Amino acid sequence: MIKVDATVKNETRYIAYFCLILSVLMQSVFIFLQKWTYAVLLGNLLSIAVAILNFFVMGITVQKAVTLEVNDAKKLMRSSQNLRKAGMFVAVVIGVVAPFFNTIAVIVPLFFPRIAVSFRPLIKDKKEVIDK
Repeated sequence: MIKVDATVKNETRYIAYFCLILSVLMQSVFIFLQKWTYAVLLGNLLSIAVAILNFFVMGITVQKAVTLEVNDAKKLMRSSQNLRKAGMFVAVVIGVVAPFFNTIAVIVPLFFPRIAVSFRPLIKDKKEVIDK
């Protein structure tokens, strides 16, 4: 079993918090538009779980890849990316096909980690501010 690096834990925690905040915002929009049902909540929960797990697995893969030779690291990253994309595809198909998931609430949260990563440079950790 691989020991999870503190950076992977912290960044995954950041992604999880950001996804939670954006999920609450998305739920609020559905409520405001009077389109909210339990299917919206279930779709949202499915997608943020998949998105956070995808990010965490990517972090673990990067952690492992930095210990390998360049070609082995490339192969590992490529295979991990393909498996993660396949997993996300399966989750989206399940979310779209199953009647108890809202399609929009399944698809939109998959973009939340990308949004979180875009905002990361604007949000400084307390430790970074203290160290400077």
